[in-house]
Amino acid sequence: MLKQRIITALILLPIALGGFFLLNGGDFALFIGFVVTLGAWEWARLAGLMAQPLRIAYAAVVAGALMLLYLMPDLAPWVLGASVIWWGLATWLVLTYPRSSELWSSAACRLLIGLLVLLPAWQGLVLLKHWPLGNGLILSVMVLVWAADIGAYFSGRAFGKRKLAPQVSPGKSWEGVYGGLTVSLLIALGVGLVREWSIGQLLLGLLGAVVVVMASVVGDLTESMFKRREGIKDSSNLLPGHGGVLDRIDSLTAAIPMFAVLLWAAEWGVM
Repeated sequence: MLKQRIITALILLPIALGGFFLLNGGDFALFIGFVVTLGAWEWARLAGLMAQPLRIAYAAVVAGALMLLYLMPDLAPWVLGASVIWWGLATWLVLTYPRSSELWSSAACRLLIGLLVLLPAWQGLVLLKHWPLGNGLILSVMVLVWAADIGAYFSGRAFGKRKLAPQVSPGKSWEGVYGGLTVSLLIALGVGLVREWSIGQLLLGLLGAVVVVMASVVGDLTESMFKRREGIKDSSNLLPGHGGVLDRIDSLTAAIPMFAVLLWAAEWGVM
């Protein structure tokens, strides 16, 4: 399994880095759209659709929605606004699972939720790419999330006692969350000091890092909740040794739109 994971990572890493940081404009939107469409094919399974024609049809619907959003950029604020509302609701659904599953057990509801998860993630990345220092912004949110994941893993193994959401993901602990958050905040603090942010900017930056990291935790737990509802371990086996696309981007689906909204509120870019 370890060998398989390494081989897959070595193949995918240059493709991912090239797609994220070398492509621009329509090419970038198309690349991210392809990834999101694969995620939609996997989400259809989480929604209870097992027949391949139905899963492909849902992926096609998502691809069509992405094209519509690309052609109608004025919809971006609405898409990201809906994302903020959704992830706030998702936090409550995760904390109250399995009781909350009664509210979203139907396939139609889960398919709709898939749109709220996938479309804003694409929209957020496309906006970040178009804003000043776009590649740096994309790298920043990814580093925050990756650092939080690594910090949570090691602190959770060393100190984890209090379960975060035992009915959803028994292996995650509050101590892991605190450890991951600490690592991310240290990175944000270091960036702020190097860039000579004012005290006000530094405080806002740290607060924003907290929001983004906590959103990434909810994104991770939300996919776990849907997988647990379906009784599956991975969203698919598209990535040998790594599971599916959603298993790799679940944290980012929440962190990216939240990051974009925070920058928008700070008047970084123009929608």
